[in-house]
Amino acid sequence: MRRTLHFVNIAHALDHYFLLIFPTAVLAIHPAWDLSYGAALALGTPGFVAFALCTPLAGWLSDRYGERPLMAAFFIGIGLAAILTGLATGPVTLALGLTGIGIFAAIYHPVGTAMVVRVAKQTGRALGVNGVYGNLGVAAAAGATGLITGYLGWRYAFIIPGVITTGLGLAFLRINEDVRAEGAEAGHSKTIDASRAERMRVLAIVLTAALFGGISFNGITVALPKVFEEKIALGPDQIAAIGAYASLVFAVAAFTQIPVGRLLDRIGAKPIMFTMTGLQAVLFLVLSQIDGFLAVLVAIPLMLAVFGEIPVGAWLIGRYVAPEWRGRVYSIQFLLTLGVSSAIVPIISVLYERTGSTASLLMVMSAAMSVVFVLSWFLPGRARRATATPQAVNP
Repeated sequence: MRRTLHFVNIAHALDHYFLLIFPTAVLAIHPAWDLSYGAALALGTPGFVAFALCTPLAGWLSDRYGERPLMAAFFIGIGLAAILTGLATGPVTLALGLTGIGIFAAIYHPVGTAMVVRVAKQTGRALGVNGVYGNLGVAAAAGATGLITGYLGWRYAFIIPGVITTGLGLAFLRINEDVRAEGAEAGHSKTIDASRAERMRVLAIVLTAALFGGISFNGITVALPKVFEEKIALGPDQIAAIGAYASLVFAVAAFTQIPVGRLLDRIGAKPIMFTMTGLQAVLFLVLSQIDGFLAVLVAIPLMLAVFGEIPVGAWLIGRYVAPEWRGRVYSIQFLLTLGVSSAIVPIISVLYERTGSTASLLMVMSAAMSVVFVLSWFLPGRARRATATPQAVNP
């Protein structure tokens, strides 16, 4: 079981890594192919759409055929799709390759998150550790892509991690552990004894927060390299430096979810969501108005808050939704979050083409987090013990 969970955590890192290769690589692709930044970035839209739409399908296939085949398909599929993307001969084949990455990337969240919640004894801590892996994937993507692109070209930024991940998929197939059976009893012991009305209120808040939170998370992780290129006055020929600054910010914030996960188990979700979303609402607005290296200093606490909020929704679902419904609820949660991600690339493209800067995008993200900040007031205000006989909630 432990080896399988190691692979599940690594898969989380790779999931975010592959999704964020293109936002940095596009800084080299658009001048090489004589495209505007907005037009080139828009080629990633089909991939994000596929990422969102295939998430419920991945959850359904996991329930029907088991989690292990889906996780193996994730590793091997996303690796091969990345290799094909690196071999693209033009905009159409590039978009098709990115769509393949999006399809296989959709597997991870409904499958991997449900596995972690079911098995872990301390859900918050386990989600925090798993979240750190995802954050490290976000952090590594910009820096590694910038470095590889700067020295070898953008094609190798897809091909090299694609080859490595395909190999990991073959190694995963050699593991023989039944996480579902071993974690079944633990998963049924975590649901909080609450009224149906309270469960439904929490579920409504979580799903609404997933929708608006997706705007901030996906928006900043995709746009941060461009934000730094603009605000620090770095040109596209300095892509390695741009990627390094973005990776520095992501890496500093990456470990936030471990202490946040522990706090979730101790004090509950309300004070954490209230604090993290309030900080985001303010700092997105501040970042939109400043220039120079001060932008890097503001981006660090901003990303601490962005990453710190991530495990809250999954923790609440693990506490307020009965085990037999969790997989489907996670699919809905991630469909909302990832549905926003499918729209965020064209939104960034349109806003940048019309305004010539990232300021308007940052203000949109500030407004989105203001909505979640208000919603956090309506969460239950205390952490409670779980019951061994959970009540099912019908979404």
